[in-house]
Amino acid sequence: MHKYNYLLPVIFLVFTAFKTDKPAYLLFDKDGKTVKYEKMLKQIQEADVVLFGELHDNPISHWLQLELTKELYKLKGKNLVLGAEMFESDNQVILDEYLSGKISQRNFEDEMKLWPNYKTDYKPLVEFAKDSGLYFVATNVPRRYAALVNKKGFEGLKELSDEAKTFLPPLPPPYDSTLNCYASMMTMEGMGSHVSSNFPKAQAIKDATMSHFILKNREPGKMLLHYHGAYHSQNYESIYWYLKHYQPELKIVTIHSATQKDISELSEENTGKADFTICVDEDMTRTR
Repeated sequence: MHKYNYLLPVIFLVFTAFKTDKPAYLLFDKDGKTVKYEKMLKQIQEADVVLFGELHDNPISHWLQLELTKELYKLKGKNLVLGAEMFESDNQVILDEYLSGKISQRNFEDEMKLWPNYKTDYKPLVEFAKDSGLYFVATNVPRRYAALVNKKGFEGLKELSDEAKTFLPPLPPPYDSTLNCYASMMTMEGMGSHVSSNFPKAQAIKDATMSHFILKNREPGKMLLHYHGAYHSQNYESIYWYLKHYQPELKIVTIHSATQKDISELSEENTGKADFTICVDEDMTRTR
C-alpha cells in the first residue's frame, strides 16, 4: 500500500464537508474579496459614521445590525449614537419619551409611525438602546413632506410653517440630478412616461433629511450608527453624498446588503457598492 493512501479518506471527508457547507451569508470588501467579521469591525471602529444599508425584509441584515450594535457598544459605550430611516423626525419626542422611561411601551407603539416589521426587526434595536442608555435618532423626513416634494418640488417646502421646517434640513437642500441614485429613477421600469423631475427629489429630501439629523446628533468623539435601506447609501451616493457635501472630512464606513443565488463569490454587479457587502443566499426567508 502506498504510504500516502491512508490520507485519501481524510481528503475525501474534508472535501465533502466543504462542498456541503451552506453558509447563510458571506462578507466581502470593496474589491469583492471575502473578509472576516472581525476585520470589518476593526475598520469600523475608527469611523465617525457607519451607514448600514439593509434589505428591509432580510433577517440576516437585521441580525447583523443588532450584533454590530452590541459590539460597538462594548467598544464605544455611551459614545455610540443610533439612528434610523424607519423613524421620522417628527416622532423624535415620542422616541425620546420611551427611551427615557416616561411613557409605556404600549403608548410608544400605539403612537409612533412604525413599520409593519417593527416588532421582529427594529424593536430589538430600540430595546437595546433603551436598556443601554443610548440615544436613538429619528432621522427620516415625515412622509407627508416627501409627498409634498413629489407634487411641488423643493419649492413646496417653503410654504410650511417654521415649526414644520424643524423636521427638515436647511432649505433648499443641495441636489445633484446627475447622481445615478436619482437619475436612474427617471427611467425605472414600470414607472411610465408620467414620472416628473420631482420624483427623484422626493427621494433626495429623505437622504438630505437623514444626513442632516445624523450630523446634528453626532458630536466630536462619538460614532453614529445609522440603519437604512441599502439604496440610501450604495455606490457612495444618497446619504453618503450629503454627509460628504456638508462635512468632507467625515470618516464614513458603508455596509451594503445584497442577495445572490450563489454567494461563494460576489457578483460584478454587487462589487464596489460599499466598503463591505453582506451577501445573503437568495433563498433566505423574509420577515414580511
